[in-house]
Amino acid sequence: MIEIIALLDKNGVIRDCKVSGHAKAGKAGNDIVCAAVSVLVRTAVNVLSNRKGITIHYNALEKGQLYMEVSYEAEGKDFLYAAGVFLIEGLKSVAQEYPKNCTLTVKEI
Repeated sequence: MIEIIALLDKNGVIRDCKVSGHAKAGKAGNDIVCAAVSVLVRTAVNVLSNRKGITIHYNALEKGQLYMEVSYEAEGKDFLYAAGVFLIEGLKSVAQEYPKNCTLTVKEI
């Protein structure tokens, strides 16, 4: 199962996201749940990595593991908020459609 934990600050801005595990919803390389989560999270990392006012630190040292931590300056807050909403809603959709293969926990820090 893929377990996702996302942390939002008091303003609802994503600050941290940890993804771990394997969905096991299909054969390796053909797992739709894994593919959906991977595309959402990798796209978020790529988009945020190139945005002024946002600093992102991430690692994906092995398959089935990704961790990102995000900080922002005032000029990046609105973009990061919107990107976080998009990411969380996408992950929520996957978790709702495939509850045996993916869980999402969103916490406020």
